[in-house]
Amino acid sequence: MVRSIFLLATATMLASCGRSEPPARPDSRVPARVIDGPSARETAQCHRDLRTLGVAYEPLPDRTFGPGCGIVGTVKLLDIGVPTTNLGAIRCGQARTYAQWARNAVAPAAYQILGSELAKVESMGSYSCRNVAGSARRSGHSLANAIDIGGFLLKDGRRLTVLGDWDSPDPDVRRFMRVIHASACKRFGTVLGPEYNSAHRNHFHLEDDRAGFCR
Repeated sequence: MVRSIFLLATATMLASCGRSEPPARPDSRVPARVIDGPSARETAQCHRDLRTLGVAYEPLPDRTFGPGCGIVGTVKLLDIGVPTTNLGAIRCGQARTYAQWARNAVAPAAYQILGSELAKVESMGSYSCRNVAGSARRSGHSLANAIDIGGFLLKDGRRLTVLGDWDSPDPDVRRFMRVIHASACKRFGTVLGPEYNSAHRNHFHLEDDRAGFCR
């Protein structure tokens, strides 16, 4: 009887060794880190820079949304001195560069070239989990490290758009567009506009990636 029980137990153990246990599920409480971003020290310094510039902002928590998509070291701009529409999460360094460009390049150019103060910059958004058009490579938007700018509203009521005014018949408007595009190229790593390809015919793509690419 004892021998039978022993043989049965042994057979049961051997059978169990041949079965694989289901893999442990990842702890949903631990966020997956699938993207790289600025260090905590870099982000803290950027926050200090924004305060020095007099920019009002709200720090945002780090989050991931899928492979290659997420926000790390981002802020929401509340007041940079130049109203800008449709801005969501933006990497702090990108936000700092954008605030300086809008205040120190776009606004003065509007007044000096077009004779009107700048009322508003119209953006087409910042963060978006997507690839570069026509490729399998993630866009800078997927890291909240890019802003698309589509138009400008002046205080005299005129509204200028990249699509409609890059090649405006008005030479001053054309000059304004090219001056602010050239200024962006001195500040951002990648700047793409209507002369790059058809995908950018209606906006300026501004990205803080140190690539030194201006089209």
